[in-house]
Amino acid sequence: MNTIILYPLTTEKSIRLMESENKLVFIVELKAKKHEIKEEVERIFKVKVINVKTTILPSMKKKAYVQLAPDSPAIDVATQLGLM
Repeated sequence: MNTIILYPLTTEKSIRLMESENKLVFIVELKAKKHEIKEEVERIFKVKVINVKTTILPSMKKKAYVQLAPDSPAIDVATQLGLM
């Protein structure tokens, strides 16, 4: 099975979303469905996901905004990933 999540985004906006809205931003497989992204994030990082929103960029990459439950701080996941 190939991985759905390709890599996390570490732009200024994604860091701001992490701090203010408890969201993580990932670039994911173009064909990945929202429920697949949710399951993958929960499985890999052992967190509870509330919501997933996606958008397809002009570069034909899919960006996923993953909102975590209040008891799963996005900052902790970012630290685990080595982003913070």
